[in-house]
Amino acid sequence: MAFSMSGLNSSELQSVGASLSQDAENYGNSKDVELRWAMKAMDHATVHYNLISSVDASRLRLTKIDDKIYKQFREEFPDFDVANIKEDDLKTPEAKQKWRNFCESFKGEVEDYNMGTLLRLRCEDDYSPETTTFSVRTQFLAIEIARNKEGHNSILLKKEKEKKQQGQT
Repeated sequence: MAFSMSGLNSSELQSVGASLSQDAENYGNSKDVELRWAMKAMDHATVHYNLISSVDASRLRLTKIDDKIYKQFREEFPDFDVANIKEDDLKTPEAKQKWRNFCESFKGEVEDYNMGTLLRLRCEDDYSPETTTFSVRTQFLAIEIARNKEGHNSILLKKEKEKKQQGQT
């Protein structure tokens, strides 16, 4: 669907121009858009958790380029503790810039590379408001691929097996 402003008069065009020249921070999302995003993010989180808690995550591939993402992640973030993430590891101005550069390097290679998603702060936890933060998809992938390859997510499979055994006894 093409968008045209040819039907607007000069006053309306000035109003559009004034609106578009404002700082983006002056705009907010509609509650409907935010709710749809939250539902989609939670659906993704549920599928992800069910997957990593039911199979050997060290053998799991999240993308076709897991190895490339992991290699670059560990080159750029060699000391990043994927098992226990602190908000500052992601949210300080310096961290944001470093992550932005990392994520942008996968533009065109990772589908929806900068789409918002939920990220668990501690690898042994499920998704919950207390244990989850907002991230972009490439950041999520880098951290979860590292958790899988380094064996951090294996604790979830063990926990689920223990729950099932306790439920059967």
